[in-house]
Parts: sequence; structure tokens; C-alpha cells
Amino acid sequence: MSNEREFSFTQKDFTFLSKIIHERTGIVVSDDKFNMFYSRLSRRVRSLKLNSFQEYCAIVRDEREGNETSELINAITTNLTAFFRENHHFEYLSDTVFPELTQKNPDRNIKLWSAGCSTGEEPYSLAIIMKESPLLANWNFELKATDLDSNVVAKANRGVYSMSRVEGMSKKRLKRWFFKGAGKQQGLVKVKPELNQMIEFGQLNLIDNWSQEPQDVIFCRNVIIYFNKETKAKLVDQYANSLKPGGYLFIGHSESLYKVTDRFELIGNTIYRKIK
Repeated sequence: MSNEREFSFTQKDFTFLSKIIHERTGIVVSDDKFNMFYSRLSRRVRSLKLNSFQEYCAIVRDEREGNETSELINAITTNLTAFFRENHHFEYLSDTVFPELTQKNPDRNIKLWSAGCSTGEEPYSLAIIMKESPLLANWNFELKATDLDSNVVAKANRGVYSMSRVEGMSKKRLKRWFFKGAGKQQGLVKVKPELNQMIEFGQLNLIDNWSQEPQDVIFCRNVIIYFNKETKAKLVDQYANSLKPGGYLFIGHSESLYKVTDRFELIGNTIYRKIK
């Protein structure tokens, strides 16, 4: 049969791997992800020279806290991102948040955190907005960027992208903040060091117990959509604890904190302010 799978992959295998993903990341995997699991993990099964997903599950089971579980998580977690995605968030930062913070922060420090930074487009967009703001000239920036997937964190830190990823950016901005590749690097751009040096990249599992220094702004976009209500509530509570009074939380366009928490008020399109 033309649609016969290369490797045996049963509902039992899918359930086991889904459970591991949920235990380690908090992400709830629905049954309609069965084919996606097979597609993404079959490459891993092949590279390990295994004959079936049963053999792969046995390795994951034996290495419950080991390297293969990290490989599993990296393969399954998605990394959809773009520079200045949901641009109204960046406009709100520039037009409303930064003017407010320049009045509130006498120490001339601003702290932002990109939680779920993926391949780096979001934190670099934040860095550009901060550097371009005349209000923030001579201010100190602390910009953290974290993600569950160690591979994408490494890619983010490298700051190399295909030209197609920056197509929507103005030529002026592109020239100011990126090097253009030539020769073997044709078709690529690289973030300039002054942007990269602004950002502290790191790997972090958001459902672990963690703490951050009080932040002025947290971006956590298109992350909580993967969590059940209980995990969402716990994570949002941790965000509230990690924000200064009146701090801002930006979430994804298809996400909402409705009936999740009473510690934030909605003040704009997927923009929240901490109230308690």
C-alpha cells in the first residue's frame, strides 16, 4: 500500500509519548496530533537505526530524564515566529509603555522578558524597539529570552536568518540592525552584535518552579494556548509574581486570561496589566 508507514506506530505509542510531553512541558496533546507525532519523530527513529516506535518508546522509558526525552520535546514543540509579529504589541510598547516607564523608573533601568522566545525573532524585535526609542537613550536594558527547546535557543543566540524571515522589515531598519550575507552566506542575514549583546538567552521549562527578578514587561505569546486551565493558572500566577506592580503581560492573538486569573486587567488587544 502506498500509504503504509515506514515504522509501526500505535495508539499506545502515541499515548505514552503524549504523556511524557505533558509531564515534562505541561503541553496537552490532542488526538489529532497523531500524524504530526509520526512525521516529526520518524526522522528520529530512523537516525537511531530503530525498527519501530515501540523500540523508541523503550529508549525514552529507560532515559526518562535523559537526552532522548529532550530530543523528543525539541521535535514536538512548535516554533512559529516572525519579526514584529502582532505589530500592535510593539507599537503599544513604544507609544504607551516606554513613556510610562520613563516616569516610573528613577533608576533608568528597564527589564523585559521574552518567555518562549523560539528562534529569537521576538526578543530581537524587542531589542530593536528599545534601541530605536528616543525616550530610552542612555537607559539600561535587561532583556532576557528563554525557551523550552535548547536547539532553538542556540539558534536564537546565533542570530542568523534567511532573507524571507525579514521581508516585512523596512530597508532602513534592515540595514541598521543586520549584516547581509555574501558568497556562501548569500540569502542570509545576521543580527548585529549590539543587538545580540543586549539579550541574555537561556533554556527554561516554564512549568518548572522558577523565579525571576521583578520585570517591567513579559512577552509570553502563543505559549499558554498549549496548556490546560490548571497549568495556565499556575503559570500566569508565576508571571504575576515576576512582574513589578503595574507591570505588563503580552500574550498571543488567540489566547485569553478570561476566567484564568484575577491578578491582571485587560487593557488592550491581548495586553494585560498586573493589578494584584
